[in-house]
Amino acid sequence: MNRLKDATSPYLLQHADNPVDWWEWSDETFAEARRRDVPILLSVGYAACHWCHVMAHESFEDAETARLMNARFVNVKVDREERPDVDAVYMEATQALTGQGGWPMTVFMTPDGHPFYCGTYFPRPQFQALLTAVHTAWTEQRDEVVGQGQEVVTALSSRGPVAGGGAAEAPAPERLAEAVPSLAASYDRARGGFGGAPKFPPSMALEFLLRHHARTGDAEALAMAGHTLEAMARGGMYDQLGGGFARYSVDASWVVPHFEKMLYDNALLARVYAHWWRLTGSPFARRIALETCDWMVRDLRTEQGGLASALDADSEGVEGRFYVWTPEQLREVLGDEDGAWAAELFDVTGTFEHGTSVLQLPRDPDDLERYARVRAALLAERERRVPPARDDKVVAAWNGLAVAALAECGALFGRPDLVAEAEGVARLVERLHVNDGRLVRTSRDGGAGANAGVLEDYADVSEGILALYGITGDAEWVRLAGALLDTVLDRFGDGQGGFYDTADDAERLFRRPQDPTDNATPSGQFAAAGALLSYAALTGSHRHRDAAAAALGPVSLLAEKHARFAGWGLAVGEAFAAGPLEVAVVGAPDDERTKALHQTALMAVSPGAVVAVGEPGGSDVPLLEGRGLVGGAPAAYVCRDFACRLPVTATADLMRELRGPASEG
Repeated sequence: MNRLKDATSPYLLQHADNPVDWWEWSDETFAEARRRDVPILLSVGYAACHWCHVMAHESFEDAETARLMNARFVNVKVDREERPDVDAVYMEATQALTGQGGWPMTVFMTPDGHPFYCGTYFPRPQFQALLTAVHTAWTEQRDEVVGQGQEVVTALSSRGPVAGGGAAEAPAPERLAEAVPSLAASYDRARGGFGGAPKFPPSMALEFLLRHHARTGDAEALAMAGHTLEAMARGGMYDQLGGGFARYSVDASWVVPHFEKMLYDNALLARVYAHWWRLTGSPFARRIALETCDWMVRDLRTEQGGLASALDADSEGVEGRFYVWTPEQLREVLGDEDGAWAAELFDVTGTFEHGTSVLQLPRDPDDLERYARVRAALLAERERRVPPARDDKVVAAWNGLAVAALAECGALFGRPDLVAEAEGVARLVERLHVNDGRLVRTSRDGGAGANAGVLEDYADVSEGILALYGITGDAEWVRLAGALLDTVLDRFGDGQGGFYDTADDAERLFRRPQDPTDNATPSGQFAAAGALLSYAALTGSHRHRDAAAAALGPVSLLAEKHARFAGWGLAVGEAFAAGPLEVAVVGAPDDERTKALHQTALMAVSPGAVVAVGEPGGSDVPLLEGRGLVGGAPAAYVCRDFACRLPVTATADLMRELRGPASEG
């Protein structure tokens, strides 16, 4: 019997009609394997995963393959986005046993959960042969199989908490400086980005480079960031018609994407492009940031006000079909003259498969009015195509990242509708995901999921709502962030200054997951450090600041040789090195002078600067306490560690203060 029909995960529901007797991950699953005395076959993937769909079609929808699976195994389906803890520990085992990893992940394990054979995608003939071989080994070489599983568990479990190299403190400025040549060593000077194909958007490393330039004036840091940001957004990885980025480029030139579009990538990138604009004034950066935000709202917003996780790579069973064009299709939509012009502009020269092309924009058009008309016509025509499926579960962490991006882009670019969207997302998370300081990982269709939030959920939601507070002045968000971060300190600590990825009362797996390095999203530990630091800057809490510093311990180890995997830790380290600056804006919210000071404060490029805004005596946020009007006029106070310079009332004076060091005055 297939038990997935009542699942909340869209990925699991995609498999609800398979002839495989799928189980969800549960205690009952393991009990069934023990009762039958058979191994567990664990299959881990996610809804937007192209090769997951391929293996499902080839094997899990095939009656003979299902017969072999059902007769010889208890089969478990896991959505890695719902259970990142399960994914993490078994991916660690897969990489240890095979030297590589990816999705779909295929793990054979004992009824005790000990993995003894791992892999990823298998074509059907190989998969059927593997099922038979594993069954034979289980029945004829049981002791050897169980022993191998125990060896894997023992080896992985012997890895204790991740140490910070004895440095349970924020990285020194010289360590941060070492990260720039570390990144430069793998920097693609011809095409932007780092390393070769496939190329993923290095969002966290780019945020570090922008912050490092803002603090030090390092020209190389800005050049690497700017070149990469422009190359990504001009290539096929960026949707030139609808906005938003695909998950990665399969080539080194950002031409052909892996077409799935993830919320987390776009939330991170929208914010980075906004910060690039804030630093340089680039109109291109502004356009990409806004188009990416508009795409998130248009294509991912759920009926309840949250943001869905992803769009699939495939439509009508074909990867990329929704997005690609031929010259003939352009002429059919636009006519011969505009069609030829568009084909040249968007480099429609057969860059993908079967004569189709992914649209690129190697250069800005000379005729912007014509460009807008052509683009609108192509987008309207594309909307008539069958769209990719949407994974409409709401993940707390990724919605937290989006809250920060939407709020900041809305404030910086004069788009109050985006700030309102950020507030709506935050309210949805607060309503469905938060209960007494604890988070659940996902929700769907207005109902909360059953899986506990992990460290990145607490950290990224806190990061998002603290950014939202700096824009709206609603102190409720500071209070909620405080409750979530107290849970981080009380439930996730490893006793050595770091954090585990799961709480101390979470389900016990064979290893408690912990990884301080970034992946496609900021590591939970470094994200927690950033949120803790921002909260400390608003409240003066030494407990939170000290915890943030300790969590950054691994950054000093990683900066010189592995900076690509510590981008967010380096970015938070830049905030530490800069203070961060604390800006308190005091005045009536409807006073134009207050609004002008507030907007100027939000334009501060100092890394990690926090902004508090409110009426005199009207807020319980500590940074605002004791800060009053000056001569009856709204005022701004620029501080570091709650030591402030003299208040200013003019925006020009505030701009000067934001460029200079804060000290007591």
